Amino acid sequence: MASWLGGLGSGLGQSLGQVGDSLSSLTGQISSFTKDILLEGAEEVGDAATELHVSNSRLREIESINAAQKFENERLKKVCSDLEEKHEAAELQIKQLSIEYRNQLQQKEVEISHLKARQNALQEQLQKVQTAAQSAQMGAAVVPPAATSASYVPVVRRSSGFEGDDMDFGDVIWSQQEINRLSNEVSRLESEVDHWKQIALSSKVQGTNDAEQSEICKLQNIVKELKQNLSQEIDEHQHELSVLQDAHRQKLAEISRRHREELSEYEERIEELENQLQQDGVSTDAMEDSKISEQKKKPWNAEGGREGELQVVKDLEDEIRKLNHKLSSAKEENSILMKEQELAKMEKIQIMQEYESLKSDFRMLQSSVAEQDDLLKVQEKKLQSKTALPEDVIRLQQALLEAENEIARLSSLNQEGLEKELTVGQSKNESIPTCTVDQNLELNQLREELERKEHELNESIAERETLISELEELDKQNQEATQHMITLKEQLSKQHTETDSIIKQLKFDIDFERKKVSELETEKMETFKELDNQKEKLSQCSYALNDLHISKQQLQDSIKDLQEQLRKSQDCNLHNKKEIGELQEKLKEREEELSASLSKLMENKNQESKYPCQDVIITEKEAEIAKLQNDILENKQLNEDLEKSLSDLRTENGKLTAAIEELKQELNDAISEKEKVYLEKDTVVEALKMEKRQLESELNQTEKRLLEQAQKYKQTVEELSNARSMDTTALQLEHERLVKLNQEKDFKIGELQRTIEQMETDYQETKEMLTTSLGGQQQLTELIKEKEASLEKFKSQALQVKQELEEHMKISKKQDALKQNLEEKDRSLAVMKEENNHLKEEIERLKDQQSRSAHVVEPKTLDIIIELESEVTQLKVIKNNLEEEIEVYKKTIEDQNQTTVQLQRSLQEQRKEIDESKFQCEQMNVTHERLSLEKDEEIKNLQKTIEQIKTQLHKERQIIQTDSPDLFQETKVQTLNGENGNEKHDLSKAEIERLVKGIKEREMEIKLLNEKNVSLSQQIDQLSKDEVGKLTRIIQEKDLEIQALNARVSSASYRQDVLCLQQQLQAYVIEREQVLAVLSEKTRENSQLKTDYRNIMDMVAAKEAALVRLQEENQKLSNRAENSSQDMSRETIQNLSRIIREKDIEIDALSQKCQTLLTVLQTSSTGTDNGSGGVNSNQFEELLQERDKLKQQVKKMEEWKQQVITTVQNMQHESAHLQEELHKLQAQISVESDSNSKLQVDYNGLIQSYEQNEIKLKSFSQELAQVQHSIGQLHNTKDLLLSKLDLVTPSVAMASTASQLPGIQYSAPEVLSDESKLVQKEVEQLKKKLQEKDLTIRTLQENNQRLSDSVATASEIERKSQEGTESELRQIKEKHDVLQKSLREKDILIKSKSDQLLSVSENLSNKENENEVLKQAVTNLKERNLILEMDIRKLKEENEEIVAKCREKETEFRALQETNMQFSMMLKEKEFESHSMKEKALAFEKLLKEKEQVQHLREKEQRLNQELERLRNHLLEMEDSYTREALAAEDREVKLRKKVLVLEEKLLSSSTAVENASHQASLQVESLQEQLNLVSKQRDETVLQLTISQDQVKQYALSLANLQMVLEQMQQEEKAMYSAELEKHQKQTAEWKKKAENLEEKVVSLQERLEEANAALDAASRLTEQLDIKEEQIEELKKEGELRREMLEDVQNKLMNLMNSTEGKVDKLLMRNLFVGHFHTPKNKRPEVLRLMGSILGIKKEELDQLLSEEQRGVTRWVTGWLGGGAGSKSVPNTPLRPTHQNIFNSSFSELFVKFLETESCPSLPPPKLSVHDMKPLGAAGTGQTTSTPSNSQMQDSAVSGVSRRPDTNSFLAPRSAAVPLITPASGSGHLLMKPISDALPTFTPLPVSPDASAGAVLKDLLKQ
Repeated sequence: MASWLGGLGSGLGQSLGQVGDSLSSLTGQISSFTKDILLEGAEEVGDAATELHVSNSRLREIESINAAQKFENERLKKVCSDLEEKHEAAELQIKQLSIEYRNQLQQKEVEISHLKARQNALQEQLQKVQTAAQSAQMGAAVVPPAATSASYVPVVRRSSGFEGDDMDFGDVIWSQQEINRLSNEVSRLESEVDHWKQIALSSKVQGTNDAEQSEICKLQNIVKELKQNLSQEIDEHQHELSVLQDAHRQKLAEISRRHREELSEYEERIEELENQLQQDGVSTDAMEDSKISEQKKKPWNAEGGREGELQVVKDLEDEIRKLNHKLSSAKEENSILMKEQELAKMEKIQIMQEYESLKSDFRMLQSSVAEQDDLLKVQEKKLQSKTALPEDVIRLQQALLEAENEIARLSSLNQEGLEKELTVGQSKNESIPTCTVDQNLELNQLREELERKEHELNESIAERETLISELEELDKQNQEATQHMITLKEQLSKQHTETDSIIKQLKFDIDFERKKVSELETEKMETFKELDNQKEKLSQCSYALNDLHISKQQLQDSIKDLQEQLRKSQDCNLHNKKEIGELQEKLKEREEELSASLSKLMENKNQESKYPCQDVIITEKEAEIAKLQNDILENKQLNEDLEKSLSDLRTENGKLTAAIEELKQELNDAISEKEKVYLEKDTVVEALKMEKRQLESELNQTEKRLLEQAQKYKQTVEELSNARSMDTTALQLEHERLVKLNQEKDFKIGELQRTIEQMETDYQETKEMLTTSLGGQQQLTELIKEKEASLEKFKSQALQVKQELEEHMKISKKQDALKQNLEEKDRSLAVMKEENNHLKEEIERLKDQQSRSAHVVEPKTLDIIIELESEVTQLKVIKNNLEEEIEVYKKTIEDQNQTTVQLQRSLQEQRKEIDESKFQCEQMNVTHERLSLEKDEEIKNLQKTIEQIKTQLHKERQIIQTDSPDLFQETKVQTLNGENGNEKHDLSKAEIERLVKGIKEREMEIKLLNEKNVSLSQQIDQLSKDEVGKLTRIIQEKDLEIQALNARVSSASYRQDVLCLQQQLQAYVIEREQVLAVLSEKTRENSQLKTDYRNIMDMVAAKEAALVRLQEENQKLSNRAENSSQDMSRETIQNLSRIIREKDIEIDALSQKCQTLLTVLQTSSTGTDNGSGGVNSNQFEELLQERDKLKQQVKKMEEWKQQVITTVQNMQHESAHLQEELHKLQAQISVESDSNSKLQVDYNGLIQSYEQNEIKLKSFSQELAQVQHSIGQLHNTKDLLLSKLDLVTPSVAMASTASQLPGIQYSAPEVLSDESKLVQKEVEQLKKKLQEKDLTIRTLQENNQRLSDSVATASEIERKSQEGTESELRQIKEKHDVLQKSLREKDILIKSKSDQLLSVSENLSNKENENEVLKQAVTNLKERNLILEMDIRKLKEENEEIVAKCREKETEFRALQETNMQFSMMLKEKEFESHSMKEKALAFEKLLKEKEQVQHLREKEQRLNQELERLRNHLLEMEDSYTREALAAEDREVKLRKKVLVLEEKLLSSSTAVENASHQASLQVESLQEQLNLVSKQRDETVLQLTISQDQVKQYALSLANLQMVLEQMQQEEKAMYSAELEKHQKQTAEWKKKAENLEEKVVSLQERLEEANAALDAASRLTEQLDIKEEQIEELKKEGELRREMLEDVQNKLMNLMNSTEGKVDKLLMRNLFVGHFHTPKNKRPEVLRLMGSILGIKKEELDQLLSEEQRGVTRWVTGWLGGGAGSKSVPNTPLRPTHQNIFNSSFSELFVKFLETESCPSLPPPKLSVHDMKPLGAAGTGQTTSTPSNSQMQDSAVSGVSRRPDTNSFLAPRSAAVPLITPASGSGHLLMKPISDALPTFTPLPVSPDASAGAVLKDLLKQ
């Protein structure tokens, strides 16, 4: 549309330019005309004729100008009409486009309404499902909110009536985007509906708690997704707004530019017109003057001139009017444009207002989003508390609905805004504003300046704020330092409360961890449940096995029953047989009895005569006989019945045996099936066992890990107990570092999970690639096998054809020889007959001559003699020529033999090359198999690595979701189905089904892997939710920063840091042990445990407070991690200021403790009122020491503050660097998104090219069919030509060959059509793959049957052709026999004739001996000439035929070459296409359709290869035909030789006839010589013809050489093809290997990352345990503190008692010291010592003065010993002597005290640190010294030691070194409160901080110190 409008605008611009040009030309003509008129007035012509001439010429000029102007006007009119037509056409096009766009818009709006309706329906379904789920959870139905239906009312974007035809592409694009968005929402809602359905189903099965938890998690996920969608939509709307604004600006700029150009054109025209008007006015004045002068001068000649001038003036006036009219119209247009400009300004203001309103709406939306976030946080807290779950679910749903409502409202607002802007833009496009662009530019400049200034302001404000905050913090610090003395008690109470809160928080953390443990236990229980489920499944399998066993036992029982029945029947048979035998024996006995009775009867009859009484006996006997007969009959009947029953039993037995055999077969089948089932069950059981073992190993590993962790925790506990002496700062920084490490580890875990998912996707892709490559390799192997089989078939066929050809060639040669013999015999007969006639005539003539007279010689005989002589000469010449020709032919035959030998060699070489190619193919197969095996191994290795990764992931508290039994059942069913199918089909079917099974198994494996991947991803999500928890949002927002930081921090550097830290830790541990040893020694010697304990307790309290604050700060940091690096720096400043405050608090606490100690000392020294001076001096010393220490600490704190400020500056620098890196990352992301879009475009292009390639393939298949048809036609033509050439070859064989080729050609298209149908069916019915595969198998079988039928028909046709040829051969043989008989008869005739001729020649020989030679020569020459002419004609005809054949064959060969080239090109293209298809198949391996397409492509490749082989065979046939022609040429040479022999025989026969005419030859010699000249000319001609024929022969040889070259090229191309394929396969293997290596490297990196993540988790768990241990230690320390306080109170009470008890007593030891000191002091100072002693003993001053006056030198040394000599006094401490100073004995007590103060005011280096861990308990070392007064022995020992060590030391001149404390370690006793305080205080040394160093490193260094 835009381009069309642009074209229209450019056309308009051109037309306007043309109009401008025409106007400028017109104005130029007018100006020239006015100039001419002015000149006309100036010219003065004398004569009237010349004037007339001038006026006529000017009239002509004016007429020509007029004509030009008219022409210009007409042209301008045409231009205007053209422009009007263009305008109308443009308007029509615009209307059509607007109508089309309206229709499209209406369609899109209808689609939107449909989609919205569908969305509403889906939302209603979602609500129903949610309500159902809630009812399932709670047991009671909850009413869904009614506001949902109203929330999704479809927003009608436009009214049905349009404002105008100002439609733009934006609306269509917007509608398309809306449709896409709605469709995406619909799909999302559908997925949500399915999800809720699943939840409803699972809630019925599972408990309520699990369902609620899962629902809560899912709702949270949905809320997150909605938030993301909201942010994405806001971004999209902002992007659209910016795009529209840019487009609007561009349009305005274009319009303003055009408007300016038009204005400039109009101004130029106006100026030109004004100039013309001025010129016209001048010209009219001048014309009037000239007219008046002319009228005055020439009144007689003015009439004609006036008329012309008037016409010109009228024309000019008309033109001026027109120009004025145009000027007015231009002014009107200008005014209209000004109005439009004002309108545009107004519209611009409206747009700005709308933009501001949109901004406000956007802000409102952001606030609503923030409110939603707050709501969501509240809901999450409620969910954590797990109270009122259904209400929370409802609230979440309402929040979801509100979010969706707001999204809809936003979209509608954005749509309205876009519509308004579009309408405004369109109206502005219609109206052409002028000044809008300038205003826009100015506005943009002002905005840019505003933005800059705002940015500068913001920066200055930020800097000011930071400075103010720093100043305020410093002021606060100063104020707090001043106020800390007052607010110490309050802070102590606060610290107590804070410690309580810490304890509570720690308890809460412990509870939380216990919950975690319980959750882990529940997970463990779930795993156990899954194990139980698997066991149940195993039991079910065992039940099924038992059922099978029972059925088997039942069958066996039935068989046993049948066997028992058989045995019973057999027993019955035996029993019956026995009974029959017994009956037979009984019968025999009865018969014997009968015979005996008969004999007895006979005797009785005999005796009857003797005994008449025996009649009665006889009757009885007869009755008995009758009974016996009856019994016999009954027995017979029984026998018959038994026989019948036996026969029945036998039949039944046969049936039973048959049944038993059937049962046995069934049993065998059942046993085989059972074995299969058992095997499958065994596999399942083994898999389950493997899983069980894996689970057991995982459990064992987890137990081991727990043990290791326990050991580690113990170690950490010990380390913590050792590392108790670390400062609070170090602990804080370590804690922060550990928290940071924890966060980094969490982020690393997330990244690892992502990488694992990527790895799994890569693994799936590689697996699919491998499966496809394996399938391709299998297909390649099948192809190669098929090719080998076809090659062998073709070889056998070629051998058969060669044998048949050789036989046919032999037969044809024989037939040719016979035919030639016959023709020669016929010719010789005809010649002999003619010669006989000639001889008879000559004999008659001779007889007539003899009868006439011997002297008279007739002219006829002379003529005959001359003729004969000439014939003789001619025949001689012909003989010579023939001999030469024979030699030439011999040479040609030899050349042809050589060529045949060369051809045979080339054939052998080709065969060798074919064998080599076969061997290469076999090698390729072997390599392919090796590659496939290697790839299988690689797949197995990858599977193992993935299983290892999975096991490692399982170890990290993951639940294994095993769906393996179901999958195994599915595989069972599939395998059983496959086996049933195998029993049905043939071997080919079995192989195909195996392939199908392999594909299915691969698909099942892929599905299993996908499901496992899904389960793994779910488990990873659960892990991240459980472990990270609250930090997920922060992680999502800070992913990019973390990736940048992780890119910096490598794993190796981390390990190195860890090792360095471990080494440092070990060094610190050693140092600590040394320090602790020193401290333990000092603590044993000293008795300052109470003061140390108090100080340390304060430190512990401060540490606890610091810990609490650190935890709070950590929480704040975790919450504030979303803010920028400036906030981080501020927080660090605040934390550091807090630490400084804490240090100040510690200082204040120490000062307060010093004051308390002073008060304690004062209370303790109240008892000694008189000796208060010494105690006060000690207190002063201690106070001064503490003041110095405090000053040092203040200095250190100031230095530390400076360090903190430097670190803050460094942090700011680092934040700037990080922001720059963030910008860089964003730029990289944009570049990556661009590259992604480019890749998508490339992908679409690839798909299009793939479709185009498919279309090309179809067209190529059609072209192939056409080419096959053309090849068939060529074959037919070739066969016809061969039939024409070879007269002997029968027509039946040609018909057979002709019928064979079309059959093959027709079968190939049928196969192609069937395959295309199959492809369409496969595309349509993807679901019925197995059925379609069966169909394909059947179709392949049918095709095979068809091919076999075609082969059978071809073989039958060949047999028929062979039978026909045999019958023809028999006929030919019969003809041959007949011809031989005729030949023999003719030979007999010839012999008889020759006998006659011999007799005649004998008669003539006597007479014509002289003329023999001449006549012979003449006849020979004549006959030779004739024969040569005949032969030359025949040769010419044969040559022409050969040339024609050669041309035809050359054309055929060229056509074949062209077809070959086409096929080679086709093959190359197909190979290229197949290569591209393979690459695309690798890209689209996931789809099975494309696999099938690749298979079809490979089938096409097979067909192309078959066609190539067919063409090669065709070439071989052509070569055979050439060899045949060479053989035929040899046969012709043989024939010619035979003809030459026949001619020689004829010459010999004719020599006898020529001898008669020898006399006449001498006269005709001259005439014969002339004839000889003619013959020589003919000979030259024949020689030329021979040379031509030789050239042709050479050409044929060249063509043969070309053929050989072509064959060699073909072979080279084949070799190149094979080498290219080899290289491709090698490259593929190399690529696979590279991929495998990359995968292995990825696996290794993943394992390393997993190990790091595990280490991080271990460190976190150690931290938690350390916290627990510290809590326990804190509690223990508190208990110890309470104990120590009680002990202190007891000691204080005892001290008070001691003070009370020893108020009025004098200590012996003190007196001894005073006494010794008196002697040690110089003599000048001894009175002072004596006075002290007197004051202690209570002696008055007067008495002391008297004593001193009596003895001035006896006291001084004694007093000095009391002051500084003894070491056993409680109150006076001994200070060490400075080595630089000398012992000043001659100085006063005040001087010594002043010097002592000076030495104490000097700063000393910090003493060693004292740790909490090395505190000595009360009563260990100094109990005896503190509780009770020391014994005398102790005092004495200490005094002696003191004296022996320091004999001449002054107590006030002691120096202070860095390593020695304030009090000498030798002093055995001393008050606890007088111990040095600095041991417990932390020291700080200044650190030089480089500006490049990071803040983290600086903090680490600070913490280490």
